[in-house]
Amino acid sequence: QVQLVESGGGLVQAGGSLRLSCAASGRTFSAYAMGWFRQAPGKEREFVASIRLGFGSTSYANSVKGRFTISRDSAKNAVYLQMNGLKPEDTAVYYCAARSSVQFSTTPNQYNYWGQGTQVTVSS
Repeated sequence: QVQLVESGGGLVQAGGSLRLSCAASGRTFSAYAMGWFRQAPGKEREFVASIRLGFGSTSYANSVKGRFTISRDSAKNAVYLQMNGLKPEDTAVYYCAARSSVQFSTTPNQYNYWGQGTQVTVSS
């Protein structure tokens, strides 16, 4: 099992920045790719960004490309999401996820492990 714990959410004004962190523990060698998803009230969970841990290559949703950056610190078993230029439509609960595959995936059900989520609220 892989345990994931997110942190760093909060309330920020439009145009501001936040940095989310995801700390992984447990059988972390079984996680080859990690991603960030978000879910707003009344909406489905949607892909935000992903990173392949062994390669460092990344993938982003079009809605966040150029504003968000996903990165990892292998020594700390951590993944980060730097969010700049935040917009009110970025408001959601953000989830960290891990999957036992080196391939990218934008589909939530392709991920094996999930954190509990952290709330991000962007005021206009």
